[in-house]
Amino acid sequence: MFKSSPIPLWVNLLMAMLIAFMGIQIFWFYFDHATLLGYGISIGGAPDLNVIYSTAGRLVAMTAVTIIVLFTQNPHQILVVLGMSILREGQEMLIDPLFPYANAPASPLADFGVHVVIVALEIAAFLSVIKRAKPMDSRARAAQ
Repeated sequence: MFKSSPIPLWVNLLMAMLIAFMGIQIFWFYFDHATLLGYGISIGGAPDLNVIYSTAGRLVAMTAVTIIVLFTQNPHQILVVLGMSILREGQEMLIDPLFPYANAPASPLADFGVHVVIVALEIAAFLSVIKRAKPMDSRARAAQ
């Protein structure tokens, strides 16, 4: 399946890495509240748990869609998932340094730098998939 795919291997690996990152976050939000407390996230009652579990649910949905799209290898679907990832990571790129976690493993500037690299890779992947999807669209139109 992946050998005959129009999607470059590095894009598939990037998407797998993003799935792993989201999986870690899902685990924290659902099962490892001690880690959240360690990062300074308060869990003081129902409103906090509502936000935590709602965030986890959104991450589960995005992870499930990303896994499905990774297996379909459909360039158009991958563009949608990469677009969502760019928006999500782009937002985190700005929010994480502005409102850093307590006991964060990296400084706000280092966190910003890591997110810049991730977003740049996602944009490069998006552009790479667009280049590969255009000829497929042209062939599909010509066949009609």
